[in-house]
Amino acid sequence: MFARISKNFPNAAAAALILALAAPVQAASADSPAFRRAMDAYKAGNYSRAVRLIRPLAEQGYAVAQYNLGVAYGNGLGVTQNDQQAAAWYRKAAEQGYADAQYNLGGLYDSGKGVPQNDRQAAAWWRKAAEQGFAPAQSNLGTAYENGQGVAQDDKQAAAWYRKAAEQGYADAQYNLGVMYYNGRGVPQNRTQAAAWWRKVLAQPDTAENARAQAEARAALKLLAP
Repeated sequence: MFARISKNFPNAAAAALILALAAPVQAASADSPAFRRAMDAYKAGNYSRAVRLIRPLAEQGYAVAQYNLGVAYGNGLGVTQNDQQAAAWYRKAAEQGYADAQYNLGGLYDSGKGVPQNDRQAAAWWRKAAEQGFAPAQSNLGTAYENGQGVAQDDKQAAAWYRKAAEQGYADAQYNLGVMYYNGRGVPQNRTQAAAWWRKVLAQPDTAENARAQAEARAALKLLAP
């Protein structure tokens, strides 16, 4: 039996901020001069200036700015690190349907950072992001179903959510779906399908994000070899 990769925890990488700054969401804020200047400041490593420019937009209710301010507080970029503030700003964006914020807020509930630990809340916020097609949230929701964490344990649901993320090229979900096929959990046991999904993991770019899944997939395929 191969090890499953556990949930990914968001809000750990500072790179998330620059990706969000470039996101074409809520054009009224993303296309504003202040927002573009904030992106330039972040690229230059001037996080304090980036936060100063983002905060007024966040206070005006723009979800993409609220999310970015949450990332800044979560990672201590231009502000003192503060998980409670991160959670508060993620919540504002999440309640407007911003999937990245829903995913990160779920992660805070999962870990108990900035909010009381609550598996049901974690799964609920991941579901909201997952239903918008956000692959990391789909993968985490699959793990929640596999473990019965915040939801009733259900291998079929776990496999279904892993598949949604895996089909988008999300390496952790591809590996976990392979494990489900190998063990016959939630799907008919099929070692050929397991190997096929693990090979998809190895076809992914060699990035830090994919490294864990690739190491596990490489080891699994080696054990399957005749």
